[in-house]
Amino acid sequence: MAHEANAQPHETTRARWQRRLAARPLPPVHTTWGMEVAPLYTPEDVQQVEYARDLGYPGEFPFTRGVYPSMYRGRLWTFREYAGFGTAEDTNTRYHALLDPGHDGPERGPGSAHTDWL
Repeated sequence: MAHEANAQPHETTRARWQRRLAARPLPPVHTTWGMEVAPLYTPEDVQQVEYARDLGYPGEFPFTRGVYPSMYRGRLWTFREYAGFGTAEDTNTRYHALLDPGHDGPERGPGSAHTDWL
């Protein structure tokens, strides 16, 4: 902002943001597969994106926005667990707990994302 006490003359908004972030840097953030996530994405980062080819509509190839045209509007939240991080016994114990009729939770049955393909 122009009224900022330490604003530099002719400083762009992005340069000011970068300067302020450098004063209090954020720890690195990575996706579950190890890709670093930038602290900020702007239109400059997506100039090469072609909407239909790279992003697409929900329910359409390349399925970056989900496999259903309605996406998750019909069922906003779904709880999924990854299987395969513990022993077979640990996974079996967890599934038995989820299938237990006395188990308190919103699950409608076990849902899992198997990691053998990652």
